[in-house]
Amino acid sequence: AKLIFTTSLFLGTTITISSNHWITAWAGLEINTLAILPLISKSHHPRSIEAATKYFLTQATASTLVLFASMTNAWHTGQWDITQLTHPTSCLILTSAIAMKLGLVPFHFWFPEVLQGSPLATGLLLSTIMKFPPVVLLVMTSPSLNPTLLTFMAISSAALGGWMGLNQTQTRKIMAFSSISHLGWMTIIISYDPKLTLLNFYLYTMMTAAVFLILNTNNALSLSTLMTTWAKNPTLSAMLLLTLLSLAGLPPLTGFLPKWLIIQELTKQDMAIAATVISLLSLLGLFFYLRLAYCATITLPPHTTNHMKQWHTNKPVNTSIAILTTMSTMLLP
Repeated sequence: AKLIFTTSLFLGTTITISSNHWITAWAGLEINTLAILPLISKSHHPRSIEAATKYFLTQATASTLVLFASMTNAWHTGQWDITQLTHPTSCLILTSAIAMKLGLVPFHFWFPEVLQGSPLATGLLLSTIMKFPPVVLLVMTSPSLNPTLLTFMAISSAALGGWMGLNQTQTRKIMAFSSISHLGWMTIIISYDPKLTLLNFYLYTMMTAAVFLILNTNNALSLSTLMTTWAKNPTLSAMLLLTLLSLAGLPPLTGFLPKWLIIQELTKQDMAIAATVISLLSLLGLFFYLRLAYCATITLPPHTTNHMKQWHTNKPVNTSIAILTTMSTMLLP
């Protein structure tokens, strides 16, 4: 069953990103949604069932809106081609639909809840693979969308992703808010340079995958369990520190590259104010990444913690973790 679900997941993504016709894109999005639902509700915990229900409702609404936007456009222009979205109403509807798919502000409320209810591996899929088809649709339709609206949504996403992540103690929720603020960075540049959006998305996917896999290896679901994982694998914790700083976008690391290019492009487009605002808002994100890193590596917990101590294992770390962490720290130099 798991094999079928993961295959359908990749199949749906492939269908959406390679389609020219709106109906095939919609069908791919639907396959995606239906394939990830059992992966979310795999542990029959009430919270994961609730997460699956919330996910299903928001994604179904968003898919309906995508269909509605494309039908309105076809009704007015006779075009079913994705790149030929010209009718202003359908452009607005499509923007809100894709924002709902991605979890951009103001449609972001479902994402932290869903991520908190699903296991770490599914959380990784939700914040990387599941974001790919909507991002591609956004890139394909970007010339006809309203840049002011996109910039507004982007800046508010960066702000809310930063602010709401500040006092979270659950690692999955922190990753969810980090995802929302990264999506803000991707959306602000999409009207001017869609290639930068895709670059930002690929690098974000890589770094997030590294963080999720490390958290999965350490089995750390909250900051308090993250404090006791240093005993299990110190090297992995050190790499987690670097990967988190890379996600925050500190200069010598990979995560700085998309931010640098985006700020450069924004200043070329006479949007220096927007660039300044979004850079200042990413400092909020830096705070909670630093807190994660602090809990993971810098601080030693008091010895009376009521957590099970993790055993130090000499098991070799998963190769993919090694590759991903190296790439997410070393790509820029």
